Amino acid sequence: MSIQSITHVEYHCADADKTAAGFCADLGFSADVAAAAPDGARTVRVHQGTIRMHLTSAADPGHPVAGFVARHGDGVAVLALGCTDPQAALERAERHGARVLDRAGGLIAGFGDTALRFVPQPTDGRPGAAGLLDALDHVAICVPAGQLADTVRFCEAALGFHRIFGEYIEVGEQAMDSSVVQSASGEVTFTLIEPDTGRRPGQIDEFLAAHDGAGVQHLAFRTEDIATAVRAARARGVEFLSTPGAYFDVLAERFGATTIPVETLRELHVLVDQDHGGQLFQIFARSTHPRRTFFLELIERQGAGTFGTANIKALYEAIERQSSAAAV
Repeated sequence: MSIQSITHVEYHCADADKTAAGFCADLGFSADVAAAAPDGARTVRVHQGTIRMHLTSAADPGHPVAGFVARHGDGVAVLALGCTDPQAALERAERHGARVLDRAGGLIAGFGDTALRFVPQPTDGRPGAAGLLDALDHVAICVPAGQLADTVRFCEAALGFHRIFGEYIEVGEQAMDSSVVQSASGEVTFTLIEPDTGRRPGQIDEFLAAHDGAGVQHLAFRTEDIATAVRAARARGVEFLSTPGAYFDVLAERFGATTIPVETLRELHVLVDQDHGGQLFQIFARSTHPRRTFFLELIERQGAGTFGTANIKALYEAIERQSSAAAV
């Protein structure tokens, strides 16, 4: 009954065709033929590597998909979890307090209006055509203040996940608490974040307000060559967050040698982190969401199993150094 993977992400949006065209043009996804449901919803499926996105829109404002978009804007509505026994997984979740939304569809309430769907694990796990991206590395989820501990317990009890990492992160006058939970298979990872409301409001507070509650802040797509992926995506018009040069000035002091040359990282604004297993390289795309909520991350792992949380503090310190130098 164990959870093995995220088979696909169900993304609700105002215009499925337009959103699919963006995934294909910007990041090299391939699209299947669009399908219209009897209730008027329209779904376009896009894929790359083992990543599967089901993009659905509905013209009728009374449709649940349109209702989701009206409340949250375009965003992740369902994470489909591949299981060896979906029925047993549903029963376990229900025994541990999960609210069943659609028993026949294997759907339970998850994080705010983002639901979880238990589906059979595909027997054919072969990836699609090679491209810029290979797999869905992790899902970052924001929850309101005071809900992180209960959310972790839900993932442990109802889903059978384990907490593998946690950190309290201070960014200037802002602060947030985070926990990472993962399936026993190691293939499903949720990074859970809540704001510290005792500090100055920051980006997590802004997400929760703009998104109207808990939800998926970003999806991290894994690549085997982040430098090539970033260059290709930039050439297609994707904008990434920039990083001040001061961040890269101290990389040798922080890590010694990096497997991707520092000058390449500086050129592309790619961040680096390191743990006992190796190094990790990541970059965040600038959000194109009207509410500035949902965005994407590209990540390359060279043995590292952590999630780059040290980069948040290091990046903030680099900005402070740059500002101080400019004031002199």
